[in-house]
Amino acid sequence: MSLWLLRYFIFFLGLTFFGLGNAIAVNVQSLGLHPWEVLNVALFQRIGFTIGTWSVICGLVLVLITLVVYRKYISIGTFLNALSIGPIMDFFLHLNILPRENENWWLNLLILLMGIIITGIGGGIYVAAGIGAGPRDGFMLSVSEKTGLSVSRARIVVESVILIIGLILGGPVFIMTFAYTFIQSPIFQFSMKLMRSYIASLERQQMGQFKIPL
Repeated sequence: MSLWLLRYFIFFLGLTFFGLGNAIAVNVQSLGLHPWEVLNVALFQRIGFTIGTWSVICGLVLVLITLVVYRKYISIGTFLNALSIGPIMDFFLHLNILPRENENWWLNLLILLMGIIITGIGGGIYVAAGIGAGPRDGFMLSVSEKTGLSVSRARIVVESVILIIGLILGGPVFIMTFAYTFIQSPIFQFSMKLMRSYIASLERQQMGQFKIPL
């Protein structure tokens, strides 16, 4: 398999993990979801369609805004991300095999943590593939560029606005909504570094600069 094909395989593997993690989290949403999922669930409850469909719609809206504001962060990977994660998420939800919310809050918490961990791993994997930033990341990077805010502050501002909109629409906001980023970010970072290191080793091997000892 060529390195180019391997990158796309890794990219879609990461998207699959990301969609799976989101689907798991949605099944225990009473504990709170990530701000973007709060909005998607709120739109689903208010208007209909599916949660994954709203993920696609919101992603494409962000892509269009970013194209107008600062198209530097738009690539083929951005469109693939926007169009893929929602259907993957709906696919796992429709399978009806994922753990569901129950009366034991601690078990619900464990299920949600599992979803957060899987999403963090998936995010790190697809970013490491280097195919392109997702629509939400691209939008936040463009906001950072245009406003002069740091990326972390731009993320806080954007996600706070999305959270307020989701809350007004009746989305599932609770304690884990505010803990989400603190749990997911380190996992994302570790997963990304590990996968980037693996890809770099393959590149060195392909260039004849790295040999696997027998």
